[in-house]
Amino acid sequence: MSSSTSTPTTEGLSCYQLDPTLDPRWARLVATHEKASVFHTVPWLMALERTYGYKPVVFTTSPADEELKNGIVFCHVDSWLTGRRLVSLPFSDHCEPLCNTDLERQLLIQHLQSVLPDQNWKYIEIRPIAEDLTNTSGELKLLPSSTYFFHCLDLNPDLQTLFRELNKDSVQRRIQRAERAGLVEKTGRSEDLIKDFYKMYLLTRARQRVPPAPFAWFKNVADCLGIAAELRVAYAEAEPIAAILTMRFKNVVYYKYGCSDARFNHFGATPWLFWNAIVSARSNGADQFDMGRTDEDNTGLLAFKNHWVPRPKRLVYWRYSPAARPASRNDWTEKLARKAGSFVPNSLLETAGRLMYRHFG
Repeated sequence: MSSSTSTPTTEGLSCYQLDPTLDPRWARLVATHEKASVFHTVPWLMALERTYGYKPVVFTTSPADEELKNGIVFCHVDSWLTGRRLVSLPFSDHCEPLCNTDLERQLLIQHLQSVLPDQNWKYIEIRPIAEDLTNTSGELKLLPSSTYFFHCLDLNPDLQTLFRELNKDSVQRRIQRAERAGLVEKTGRSEDLIKDFYKMYLLTRARQRVPPAPFAWFKNVADCLGIAAELRVAYAEAEPIAAILTMRFKNVVYYKYGCSDARFNHFGATPWLFWNAIVSARSNGADQFDMGRTDEDNTGLLAFKNHWVPRPKRLVYWRYSPAARPASRNDWTEKLARKAGSFVPNSLLETAGRLMYRHFG
């Protein structure tokens, strides 16, 4: 167990830090806390550390000899290119502070602000899913760093109702077209499935002119999460044509990645895979299908998700920096990735992603 005491807060409480991959109290808190998601789990943190070297840390008001009452999990991102910072969490759509009261959250954030200069952090960033931080952001000197759309499908209605409420032209008919085409779906986490997924992922990122995440990332997600991660790959006459990666935690299934071979888009394989994932999720007791974040500028993906969830919520990331100036809506690291992708030949995009991705967290 790793835990150390920090200076007392103005409220007379002390803040402590621990390694969530070594201290079993974190896994117990995540298992019971109503705000916890798959992105809080130890397997997800281990995948981040294995792939990118990000060291996870949790800050809490609970001392080492007590069960955790709260905690905010971060990763140390230490990059010579993009700076040293504390992010909750890199490559994670959202990560709610696991605090039961506004006071707990406020104390932990203020503690981090007080030690930031000594730690030589460029900034700290929090990515909550709830909107209540907006009300206290001024008091905590937090500024918006990025804004996204967030889609989450309620799975409580019966399947007939769910299907009927989907967009008729862009979803229903494409699912039916895929079924008539006799596509074959394979699911799991095998090496062959990961390779087929990654082959189409590279094609998709090349179309987008963005460096891809390294193959090791998807391998580590599959290995670390185990049965909580699932690939769905669609085949037309043994040719992989589309794939999605989903994850499961408690009663929520999370869509995280999707890709396709554009030559076969007329089959409607991607909506078909989404629908199959939804049917499976609901039949296995899930009541939410989290479709993740979407950049405001990604009009194609936004339109696709709007056909499933017409009224998305706003997802705001919050940042504290001693400079006390707002970041642009899209952080410059994302712009750097896109700029790099615009001039790197397709044959070198994979290498560029493997070298650069850890700097983007």
